[in-house]
Amino acid sequence: MPYRITHRNLPQLFLKARDALMAHFRPVLNHFGVTEQQWRILRALDEHGQLEPRELCELCQILSPSMAGVLSRMEELGLVKRQRVATDARRVLVLLGEKGDRLIDEIAPLIERQYRLMEEAWGKAVVDDLTDALEGFIAAQATEVPQVELPRKP
Repeated sequence: MPYRITHRNLPQLFLKARDALMAHFRPVLNHFGVTEQQWRILRALDEHGQLEPRELCELCQILSPSMAGVLSRMEELGLVKRQRVATDARRVLVLLGEKGDRLIDEIAPLIERQYRLMEEAWGKAVVDDLTDALEGFIAAQATEVPQVELPRKP
């Protein structure tokens, strides 16, 4: 029987690729007791300085209800701190706490070393091509794709 869908299952490939990639970083994060969500937040704050929670949600791909709980726990641990915007008390900025900053100092060299080991094993071109392909795919989302017309419900 021929396949009914001839295109490869891109969402499934993305999930497999993500899991395969994260398998190289999870041991480092686990060693320091950091969850993947916490690491995404720490890394985003390290790269951007300070962000509003909604910006963190978008950058880190974490839903708002989850983000609130994660940030609360991270604040209790001293990994992040929140401060009100002086000119608009409704707005809050999140920035690295002292413990979060120290944690990045410890973890960053190991993450960088893991990237180098992956490049040595697979070739730098593979890692660069993957990065470029993903960035290209994300950038292409600015182009609207028509949605398939759905049949009427009976």
